[in-house]
Amino acid sequence: MDNEQTSKNFLITGVGGYIAPRHLKAIKETNNKLVAAYDPNDSVGILDNYFPHAFYFNSYERFERFISKRNDIDYLTICSPNYLHDTQIRLALHNNINAICEKPIVLFPHNLDLLEKLEENTKKNVFTIMQLRYHPQIIFLKEKIGTKKKYEVELKYITPRGNWYHYSWKGDETKSGGIVMNIGIHLFDLMIYLFGKAVAVEVNQRDFDKASGYIEFDNAFVKWFLSIDEKDLPNNISKTNKRTLRSLKMDNNEIEFSDGFQDLHTLVYQNILVGKGLRIKDARPSIELVDKIRNAKIKR
Repeated sequence: MDNEQTSKNFLITGVGGYIAPRHLKAIKETNNKLVAAYDPNDSVGILDNYFPHAFYFNSYERFERFISKRNDIDYLTICSPNYLHDTQIRLALHNNINAICEKPIVLFPHNLDLLEKLEENTKKNVFTIMQLRYHPQIIFLKEKIGTKKKYEVELKYITPRGNWYHYSWKGDETKSGGIVMNIGIHLFDLMIYLFGKAVAVEVNQRDFDKASGYIEFDNAFVKWFLSIDEKDLPNNISKTNKRTLRSLKMDNNEIEFSDGFQDLHTLVYQNILVGKGLRIKDARPSIELVDKIRNAKIKR
């Protein structure tokens, strides 16, 4: 088949945000079309690089009306702030459109039950972005890991943010879910993917800019640390141009995967478009784990 026959029509919300360019690139590289974009902030010149002819809305009401008048939209990609994900997934499903949602799908586990019922009623699907599962180092690790032993794992993710962060929606726990959700959700999903179900949770620190603790999984004991404070970057990293450290140490063997993220969203889209995308059931364990971490008593 040629591209015209297989091309799908997309919408996107949050097109002016940090993560949206990866989705625009993925939509284009999978030979699909962006019909319209929404963002209340009109710094959306990025559209010129990918889909200059797409409609643009800075009014949510007008965007909703536009959707209600179309019957040719296949997917709504959601890159909006975390607290809007649930509402915008519902917008898609109620209009018979599949949803592709950035992490986290929702902030609380009970919302997943309602979305699954809506999926069933509308016969449309909600897909999640868990791009770390497609990282070459992680794929290699997944193949290497066995289930006959428990690994000792140390997980660190340090991604410094400036003062702006605390004044944006990301710094508001009611909107972002806090650092454990906003920064940690991908990594907790990764641990579940690699080591199985979480069976015990201990939290040693949970502040606005860093958190740490210990999780026992089926096949690993994981000591974890998350931070957006640049003071936590090791000297060898802070002296380079790198501003992010993702480190996974397994039985004292270091696995550094700070690089290799350029095309992961495209891989995610390729899988979704051939029916192999990750769904609510895949996202549920990490959402439930983060909820436990957020509500656990601090044990110092």
